[in-house]
Order: sequence, then structure tokens, then C-alpha cells
Amino acid sequence: MKTNVISPDSTEESSGNTTKPLILVTNDDGILAPGIRALISVMAEIGNVVVVAPDKPQSAMGHAITINDTLYINKISVENAAISEYSCSGTPVDCVKLAVNEILHKKPDLCVSGVNHGSNSSINVIYSGTMSAAVEAGIEGIPAIGFSLCDSDWNADFETIKSFIRIITLQVLENGLSEGVVLNVNFPKLKEKEIKGIKICRQAKAMWMEKFDKRKTPQGKDYYWLTGEFVNQDKGEDTDEWALEHGYISVVPVQFDLTAHHTIQHLNTWNLNE
Repeated sequence: MKTNVISPDSTEESSGNTTKPLILVTNDDGILAPGIRALISVMAEIGNVVVVAPDKPQSAMGHAITINDTLYINKISVENAAISEYSCSGTPVDCVKLAVNEILHKKPDLCVSGVNHGSNSSINVIYSGTMSAAVEAGIEGIPAIGFSLCDSDWNADFETIKSFIRIITLQVLENGLSEGVVLNVNFPKLKEKEIKGIKICRQAKAMWMEKFDKRKTPQGKDYYWLTGEFVNQDKGEDTDEWALEHGYISVVPVQFDLTAHHTIQHLNTWNLNE
């Protein structure tokens, strides 16, 4: 695997008083997706940008990594010489791992993933390649944010959310994130002036009620299409689903420590060692 190694050193702002942060941009919809192009344009106003993203759509890949196939990275020619872009044959998580270890050879100041075409609220965070890329960055000690727009249309309007992306990004850079925590940010499908604000939320208790559409090939072999209905079982007004339904941007702090700490005491009452 060959890559052109870039120099990730930060350059000074015009004021000469501060340095620009190094920002890694990735996604799961592919490097040509309109969502990541919008995200790149915002990040380019804030810091020095390096893009490492899948060369094809990788939606719903979760935290998958490539272990039984080769990985390739290709340098992309772009008009803005201040931005370095690489397409990767692997998953979103592969992109983050390769970026840190083979391209940057250091941890960036921030990793942003998205903007995803479609919601990653509630249970969707488990399946999301967009959020898994952000979580992988968090595992490596990099502050990270996953951005998603509740509009799956390839030609969705990402211009309306750019100002909010900038606000949230600058706040993370200024204030940092708690250890082991990344942010899951979802935008409602609204015009900028219709968005009521930003709410810090918890993940709603909601899930997909899956069904499989069973069909047959002309040769008589069964095959299946996954379908289903999204059901929100959570009536709380502090959830991401409530916020999005009521015109707010939802921000959920996500942790990759999956330990159910609240049940350890109960499990310790079991007779496991007799």
C-alpha cells in the first residue's frame, strides 16, 4: 500500500496569535457525497483539513474493519491545495485507522464524520458507519463529532446547517470533550430559520421493527429485502427523537464503554463461584 505522506503540521492564522487545528474528515456515504463536501467546506474555514473517506458508500457498516482483504488509499487531486484528500477502499473505521497511522502519523486535533445522508438518532447509532468512524477516533483519544441530516435524499440541502456545524465544532475545539465521549449530532430536515436551536439530549429508546420482503429469482431461488418500521417507544421530552420532531438539533454524548455499570452490583449477588 502506497500513500503520499503529507505534512500535518499546523500553520499560523493570519493574526499570528493562534494555530489552526488539524481536522480529519471522514464519512460513510463515500468521498464524493454532497454531505461530506459540505462538511469539508466548513472545516476548511476552521482548520487544516485532511480527508480520508471511503471510495464508495459504506452505510450501516457499523464498526466493521477489513481483515480478510487488502486496503488501498488513493490521493485525490483537488482544487484547494490547502486540503489533502484520500479515498480508501475500506470501511469508515478503516479510514480513521489508516489516517492516523499511515497518512498523518499523528493524532489530529479533531475528527468529524458526515454529514450523513439520513438520521443517526436513537438506535441508528449502533448501525451507523458515520458514528462508528467518530467512535473509532474517540477510542484513539481524538475529540470527535458525527454529523447527520434527517434527509436521505442525495441532493439534500446541506447549506442550511453549515452555520450550526461551525458553532458545534468551535465549541468542541474550545471546551474539549470528556474522556471516552464523542458527540452524535442530528439535524432536522428544516430550513435554517426554522430550526429552533440546539438541545443536549439522551438517546431515545426506539428501534426498528424489521420485516423481510421474500422474493424469488427467475431461477426459483429465494432472496430477501430488509424492510421495517421505525418505532419510538420513548415519550420523554429529553430525547434526540423528541428534539428532532420539535424542530431542534439534537446533540447526544456517546460513550464507547458498553459496560452496564448500574447492574454490576446486582450481578455480584449471584452465586457464580460455588
